[in-house]
Amino acid sequence: MCLWCEAAEIWKGMVITVKDRKFWQGFLTGGLSVLACLLAVCIIWTASGKLDLGMAIQAQSGCIMNKELKGKMQQIQAYVDKYFLDDIDQSKMQDAVCKGMVDGLGDTYAAYYNESEYRDMKEKTSGNYCGIGAYVSQSATDGSISVVQPIKGSPAEKAGLRSGDIISQVDGASIEGMDLTAVVSKMKGKAGTKVELTVIRDNHPKTFHLTREEIHSQTVASRMLDGKIGYIAVSSFEEVTKQQFREALDKLEKKGEESLIIDLRNNGGGLLSTAVDMLNRLLPEGVVVYTKDKEGKKEVYRSDGKESFDKPVVILVNENSASASEVFSGAMQDYGKAVLVGTTTFGKGIVQTVFDLPDGTALKLTTSKYYTPKGRNIHGTGLKPDVSVELDDQTFTEEKSGLVIDNQLEKAVDYLKSR
Repeated sequence: MCLWCEAAEIWKGMVITVKDRKFWQGFLTGGLSVLACLLAVCIIWTASGKLDLGMAIQAQSGCIMNKELKGKMQQIQAYVDKYFLDDIDQSKMQDAVCKGMVDGLGDTYAAYYNESEYRDMKEKTSGNYCGIGAYVSQSATDGSISVVQPIKGSPAEKAGLRSGDIISQVDGASIEGMDLTAVVSKMKGKAGTKVELTVIRDNHPKTFHLTREEIHSQTVASRMLDGKIGYIAVSSFEEVTKQQFREALDKLEKKGEESLIIDLRNNGGGLLSTAVDMLNRLLPEGVVVYTKDKEGKKEVYRSDGKESFDKPVVILVNENSASASEVFSGAMQDYGKAVLVGTTTFGKGIVQTVFDLPDGTALKLTTSKYYTPKGRNIHGTGLKPDVSVELDDQTFTEEKSGLVIDNQLEKAVDYLKSR
């Protein structure tokens, strides 16, 4: 869940997004009536160019809407046509109808994206965009959107935004009830333009004025620690992360690392495909994660065993390690290839699939649960660390290299030195 977004795809708060042709085919055959209903409501128009809700509903004999709802929407259409004073923005009405249908599912992670929102989401998951430079996530319980971590050197960091700040307004307008991707879209814009953010910090509102910049996501940072311990911090799972992770690991190998710490604290997730690629670099041949949809159909993701990593590994996790972070950590833990140190992870064990619609918009739905190689689904519970260590904010020290040392990182170093 990074600042898409998403967000990532953080969505971020951030969200795993999978675009898989096999699943798309299964969705078309198994869920055609629901999707057709959505499309009909969105794109069926009268000859006058007005959105006719009644006609859209009637055109779908197999639609999930009952007679009462059909009648009610026809009544609304009639009142709008007869009494509404102003001109109707047909595009806005179309988007509102589609968003309303998806919102009715009661799924925090489901969303309908208009064309600009979808374009923004795809841009962010590539790792390059214009915005404020902060990873954000959305709560599954109350839908609030909070800052997970500002990107180093970004406008967000320069302005003083902090991890845990809850975003309440963008440019003076409340974001209550909005989807993460829509909020991120409001924060993004052309480089050099201004944006005003109001956040809640320590139960008090605080307003920041930021100037957007072009953000080139450096999602991976690495260095050598004492005792020939390699350290890699991964801030999100974006498209660029795969190559950045491999380059960091190769660099540490050349420097003679004898063990490795992978820091996934405050990593809200991102692309499942990126997590699988990183696991393929570290694990032997076998299943790294699998998903099950509502029909019990499995989709299995595997490591091909062509690469491996046989040195001791510690993965640092906390309550903000979510989604793809949990896929990665759970697989490494199940294979006995890593020890988890820190606190229990967020607990997002469900997968969202994004479906392209013909007009450039998109639909995101929760479509399956994911399971670790040993069959664990951690949705709502999270991954429990092998070594539990609560963060003590009184232990923070900063090295000349800029690395912040805390008691959780110290525990990981001590563990590896004792091996």
